[in-house]
Amino acid sequence: MSKKGGSDYKILSAKTVKVTAPVLAIAGWLATMVPTMAINASYSNNDFRACAGQLLRFNINADAASQACAGALRPRDLSSCVVSISRQTKINAVDALNTCRQVRRPEELASCVVAISRIPTQEQPNLNIVNYCGRSLLPIRFGQCVVGLRSELKLALDQALNTCISGSDTISTSTSVVIPQAPSATESLPNLGTGGTR
Repeated sequence: MSKKGGSDYKILSAKTVKVTAPVLAIAGWLATMVPTMAINASYSNNDFRACAGQLLRFNINADAASQACAGALRPRDLSSCVVSISRQTKINAVDALNTCRQVRRPEELASCVVAISRIPTQEQPNLNIVNYCGRSLLPIRFGQCVVGLRSELKLALDQALNTCISGSDTISTSTSVVIPQAPSATESLPNLGTGGTR
């Protein structure tokens, strides 16, 4: 290799290093910022494993637990719902699971059921509580309504449940909405042009 060829190679190598080094540094920096999405089987990091484990401990059979956890958007929330209802009320885990699977916010459902179930009553454990809390679009607000009415007015459980679930309809009917009418095809529209007709 001639001296000129060798010096051209050194210049080209130096330029390549000057251009490549910053690019690689930026790429490395970006790679460290992206979180790694490792698949982990440990109990604390795997929501599906945690869900299945909690449900099994509450006497849900393996088939039902696997289907429920696999179909849940947030498996830990689902199992937390079942656990909360089962531990804090007299409602069994199987009945709780059926409703916890059907709602968008299982933890709010559990809060609703637990709050309503804490009011002392002579009535037997009532699955209506779970069903009504599951039907409500705002379970926390629904639970507050039932607890408030039962505490202050001494309403029977079923009466309070029915009153509060139908209470959400009265809000929409109390305000009137005026919908503007579109002009019919036979009506003439005003001429909005600037110059008029010629």
